[in-house]
Amino acid sequence: MLIRLTYASRVKGSLGPADVKDILRASKRNNAQLGITGTLLLVDGLFLQCLEGGLVPVNTLYHRILLDPRHHQPALLNFAEIERRLFGGWHMGLVPATADNLAVLLSYSPSAQFDPYAMRPKALDALFEELVARARVLGD
Repeated sequence: MLIRLTYASRVKGSLGPADVKDILRASKRNNAQLGITGTLLLVDGLFLQCLEGGLVPVNTLYHRILLDPRHHQPALLNFAEIERRLFGGWHMGLVPATADNLAVLLSYSPSAQFDPYAMRPKALDALFEELVARARVLGD
């Protein structure tokens, strides 16, 4: 069974560009071995991440994320069986916080500030579909 899991959490402490690069590098390596694809947004102290893959590997990864001290107030926003992957070969992509991407985020947010905790699952899926179409995946 192929599933998609989307969660949000608040960053605990501070993360610099080198920290984010390290997260991406480790995620790409580990996720490739597990058959997991997805992407990560980090904006205004919030993580929003979408993971796709088999039920057991994605569930196991999510529970490992819950234990990661960099995450605070984690919330499962969407968990659904899917027919096909949205992220294809992205073992972990990063959607950068560009002005264009921030405008897209706000267009799906129910408030004036980006708040993934308040978003409905359909809106989250639509947001990720649009971001995939315009995203720039940062290389190693």
